[in-house]
Amino acid sequence: MRMPWIPGKPDLHREPRPDQADFFEASPVSTGEPLIAPVELIDEDPSNPRTEFPADELRELAADIALHGVLQPIVVDRFGTEGRYRVRFGAKRLRASKLAGLRQVPIVVDIRAHDAYAQVAENQKRHGLSPLDLARFMRSRLDAGDSNAEIAKRMGVDQTTVAHYLALLTLPPVLEEALKSGRCTSPRTLYELSKLHEERPEQVSAIASGAIAITRKAVASLKSEASKPRAHRLQRSTPRPGRTLLSKANGLCSKLESLLGRLSEPDAATTEELARLRRRISELGNG
Repeated sequence: MRMPWIPGKPDLHREPRPDQADFFEASPVSTGEPLIAPVELIDEDPSNPRTEFPADELRELAADIALHGVLQPIVVDRFGTEGRYRVRFGAKRLRASKLAGLRQVPIVVDIRAHDAYAQVAENQKRHGLSPLDLARFMRSRLDAGDSNAEIAKRMGVDQTTVAHYLALLTLPPVLEEALKSGRCTSPRTLYELSKLHEERPEQVSAIASGAIAITRKAVASLKSEASKPRAHRLQRSTPRPGRTLLSKANGLCSKLESLLGRLSEPDAATTEELARLRRRISELGNG
């Protein structure tokens, strides 16, 4: 018996009847007509590019499902020999349905060959994948034998963008924390900061930790400073010997003035001793 799908139908909260369970084991492959399946027969795809399911988003979707039902079927394929299904598109809807207390959900069985890139595209259209999810997916495709050029072509980006995303998987800890906290989510900016971290870790850490706002201007300024010849940077940062000595002399004069003031106090020194000291200081100045 094939059951029609009615969004929000109340009996989706009930356990499936025995004859329905028999149907799930013996029914032919669907070619697009929605069916109703028990949630315990549906497994998530372990290779799903989406790995992050924020709790607040799941709660929001679960509340909507509890009110309106699952408005779009979960796309699955048949999996194993025990009448089970595996999610192609809709892992988030499945989790939210369980959170809403549904025992059954609408599904569509897809008989086409699995396409990992199509799975990413579907996730991107519904609710954009996080930068880390995209980076992990690209890494998995590299491990599967795809080239950077093939990944870029299939995902509609250039190879530079692929390199930027892949770099997210090897960020220095301070930049990894900035990404996970949401302080900086731009793969390009994080890639550039990662390169700068090798030579200017303190400045990059200041930007990543919040001491300096993460802006394109701040990153460009740091890149400009880092690109200058090392000798030029040393010339700017290392004071000239004469200037260093002058600074020290000024500091000594300030201390000497303070001491002379204290010597002028009653009983601190005899008038003759104080006069002799002042003459000596005057001779140093004339020398």
